[in-house]
Amino acid sequence: MTKLSSTKLATLIEKKLSHNFGVTPEQASDELFYKASVLTLLDIMKERRSEFKKATAEQQAKTVYYLSMEFLMGRSFKNNLYNLDMTSTMEKALKKFDVRLENLYELEPDAGLGNGGLGRLAACFLDALSSGGYSAMGYCINYELGIFRQKLVDGWQTEMPDFWLPGGGVWLEARPGSAVDVNFDGYVNEWWDENGEHRLEHKDYKTVRAVPYDLMVAGKDGKTVNALRLWSAECREFNMSAFNQGDYVRAIEQRAMAENFSKVLYPADNHYEGKSLRLRQQYFLVSASIQDILHRHLRNYNTLNNLPDKVAIHINDTHPTLSIPELMRFLLDECGYTWDDAWSLVTRTVAYTNHTIMQEALECWPESLIKERVPRIYQIIKEIDRRYRQEVIAKTGDFDLAERVSVVSNGVVRMANLCCATCHTVNGVSKLHSKILVDELFKDYVRLTPDKFTNVTNGIAHRRWLCCANPKLTKFLTETIGDDFIRDARNLEKLMEYKDDKAVLDELAKIKRANKERFAKHIKNTTGVVLNPDSIFDMQVKRLHEYKRQHLNVLNIISEYQFIKNNPNAPFTPKTYIFGAKAAPGYLFAKQVIQMIWELSQLLENDPDVKDKLKIVFLEDYRVTMAELMIPSADISEQISLASTEASGTGNMKLMMNGAITLGTEDGANVEIHSEVGDDNIIIFGMQTPEVLRLQKQGYSPCEHYNNNPVLRDALDFIGKGFGGMSFDSIYHTLKYNDTYMALADFADYQAAQKKATALYNDRDVWNKMSLTNIAKSGVFASDRSIEDYARDIWHIKPVE
Repeated sequence: MTKLSSTKLATLIEKKLSHNFGVTPEQASDELFYKASVLTLLDIMKERRSEFKKATAEQQAKTVYYLSMEFLMGRSFKNNLYNLDMTSTMEKALKKFDVRLENLYELEPDAGLGNGGLGRLAACFLDALSSGGYSAMGYCINYELGIFRQKLVDGWQTEMPDFWLPGGGVWLEARPGSAVDVNFDGYVNEWWDENGEHRLEHKDYKTVRAVPYDLMVAGKDGKTVNALRLWSAECREFNMSAFNQGDYVRAIEQRAMAENFSKVLYPADNHYEGKSLRLRQQYFLVSASIQDILHRHLRNYNTLNNLPDKVAIHINDTHPTLSIPELMRFLLDECGYTWDDAWSLVTRTVAYTNHTIMQEALECWPESLIKERVPRIYQIIKEIDRRYRQEVIAKTGDFDLAERVSVVSNGVVRMANLCCATCHTVNGVSKLHSKILVDELFKDYVRLTPDKFTNVTNGIAHRRWLCCANPKLTKFLTETIGDDFIRDARNLEKLMEYKDDKAVLDELAKIKRANKERFAKHIKNTTGVVLNPDSIFDMQVKRLHEYKRQHLNVLNIISEYQFIKNNPNAPFTPKTYIFGAKAAPGYLFAKQVIQMIWELSQLLENDPDVKDKLKIVFLEDYRVTMAELMIPSADISEQISLASTEASGTGNMKLMMNGAITLGTEDGANVEIHSEVGDDNIIIFGMQTPEVLRLQKQGYSPCEHYNNNPVLRDALDFIGKGFGGMSFDSIYHTLKYNDTYMALADFADYQAAQKKATALYNDRDVWNKMSLTNIAKSGVFASDRSIEDYARDIWHIKPVE
């Protein structure tokens, strides 16, 4: 590929300004320069994508289609420039117009297409698929208002619309020629024709038009460019009769309802209409995507008989599970396949990743709702259930087993069961998580099809989270061990040669200090809060959920606050606790925890006895771009979920790769991090999975820990009494009498771990060596390695040459 000069790039940008916006460079604002630069970049990416698609077709390469309700992409400009090796060229080109590239980065909003680790994982995988040279396409919904923009009003989370498209829409290319219809509601009319053939017709349905928009993702070195296809919902119907009668609301009612499908990610579902909208969103995504996949395949091969050889469809968690019956519907109703032939194609094409063992997250839908909203899909699910039950009984003679593994039971459709019954491979996302799936959650399926289950540990896009987010560290690593780690993160292992090199350790400490200063400057500029870069930056950044146990962190902070108040002259290493988290809009406990953290931060800030020793920062509207600034500054990585509850985690990997020390339980990928770095370079506390599972079965009493630990009792009573004029009685009672995720059981061990972390931090040589080891051992947690595992063991795809 010919490298573009900065002069040529500047000329192309100037042409975009003139042709697309009608301005000269002298007249153009930074916003127009941003859009012109992006459009220029997209032209380059389109050309490379066209070349890649041509090579894919010539080699008849297998393609993976990754379906996910979330793709938490963050910003695209910086990442794509880096992967295309064009950052320096773009900087020089813009300098000719006296424009700073850094200013243009800030004009791009985060693409509002995800919430937490699930969506960020999908985004990392797209990056790795492109960098690995694999033919791939992601599918998601083009959420107009994202998930939400978090605004704290006196500490209470308020959800605001996230208007990301005005700045982010420049990245999206509309593909109206590939739009498809998705049908909802109505009923299915069935009959047998004169030839004894079964016939059916879906009648009185409502149609929503799914219009695709493509967001391109360049792999490292830019040879491979894949796309994330985002579906927007449109309705072309308009009730002219109602409009002419002056009933303007009814005239647009159906259009407004249809367009709601692509308005907001995860609408609150604690009411019937919310559940109905979520189900419609899921079917909208999978129906549009399956139609698109099959149309693309038929254009290339003119048959579906070879579908499993040329197509891998992957279901990321249970949200896209309806792709299974939708694929069956297309094969049966549109193509005339027999049930057995259609089933053979589906079961050899579709695979499923499970991301949770928690029952509330294993989606179940009322039969009545599925029957009402997608009647033909309901029929197919019922037939899958009937045949699968028969197969299990014929194989084992065990009617109870058949009931446990059934897809439909007691008026509920169980989506994880549908995946396990159908998909050729089911994987967990860490070794511990996959073991729990095999030993506990899916053990009945393992008895039936043991070879179906495997593990692929999650990974992160290290070029975004290390190379782009931490340029000082990346520069130092390149100077020290070479730049091979940029292409293959496993080469970070070379850094272990320097674990006893005082100069290298000191330089790593200087880089960490500079990143802390950078973050502190941002916090002062945006919030007015002053952080001490010499304090320990203890960071817990992740979705707010009870199982992630942010409240355990709070209990320890309160105990430290009480210690300082009772012992004002005692030595105390200054600590800054940094939180970033969003709570689901309908999740009351999580929102109360956010308010508690915020009120506690105000209390500490306004208390002269502690404000220079202990500080809390809760960052509003935590998102990818903010994480890229925060994570390089962290000293301690809080990964404190109850053992057995976190499937993997990816924040733990990002923080580790940037030199933070994990303080965590033996949960999710923490187990593998522990294995990589060794006992001396991680701080582990808490119960292990067997003990947790045993306690859950025999019964757990949080009051015992409350009564027997005076430090814990004082901290929890502090919450019960309230502070900052707020009552947190609900949190107090939940923890004292229920404590589902056993924070009280782990409190004493957690507090000991915190004290150990402080002591280690104060021995700077020891701490710096721990930090170096974590960086060096993090390469195995790159998403490039994860995708290699998926490609080899699940999708059976090879890179396009």
